[in-house]
Amino acid sequence: MTLSNLDNMENKKIAIIGVGNMGGAIAVGLLKSGFVPASDIFVADRKESTLKKMSDLGVNTFQNNLEATKNADVIIVAVKPYHIEGVINEIKPVLSPEKIFISIVAGVGINELGEMAGNDIPIFRVMPNTAIALQESLTCISANGNTDPHKDYVVELFNKLGKTVEIGEELMAAATVLSSCGIAYALRYIRAAMQGGIEIGFGAEMAQFITAQTVKGATELVLQSGNHPEREIDKVTTPMGVTITGLNEMEHKGFSSSLIQGVLASYKKIDNSK
Repeated sequence: MTLSNLDNMENKKIAIIGVGNMGGAIAVGLLKSGFVPASDIFVADRKESTLKKMSDLGVNTFQNNLEATKNADVIIVAVKPYHIEGVINEIKPVLSPEKIFISIVAGVGINELGEMAGNDIPIFRVMPNTAIALQESLTCISANGNTDPHKDYVVELFNKLGKTVEIGEELMAAATVLSSCGIAYALRYIRAAMQGGIEIGFGAEMAQFITAQTVKGATELVLQSGNHPEREIDKVTTPMGVTITGLNEMEHKGFSSSLIQGVLASYKKIDNSK
């Protein structure tokens, strides 16, 4: 990291426009991480009930997007795609090459954002998942050509909220499916395994705990060892054993193929909506 980039790591005031599921999770994650104090977070939303929840956390709340962003150094926009143009038009008077613009908006590319906001604006396109509220997100980051002085700051910000990977923007749709939609896929597995656990004798709460902790352990085995999942599977599959019997039955019923097809279907949905 260069000396000039170190200067850019100093505390910055952060505005978040749209604090629904994702924007709200980012605000909560930032507070939990201690990356910035609550007094340096400004949030805007149309819903008074949402703003009340944010206000209870100690952050500054606004219903007016321009008011929320005028004193911010970093502007994070987490709204529905059909709202993004209107939001940018509202806050355009305060956008400048000195401010960092971060979009969490699915399906809206950096070139489009540049046309709306100005091609001289440092624009990051970011795709986290909802585990960001627990500082456990996998966040994919891509950027335009004006962002080099700010890249270390943005990566550090989202590293405080989990792990980050920098990717080419052409992979952002795929990242949305694998990471953001992937949370739902993993949770659906947990729900199904819980239901199986209940059928073989566990109460619902115990089945949920056992399944969730087991999934957490499985992910740590892969993350910490770097091993391919099949290598870890081999360690628990013995000849004529109960594990391989269960796995083979799942594959016979289409477990892996249905998951792969689900990932592809979600990706096609994004691709067709462009």
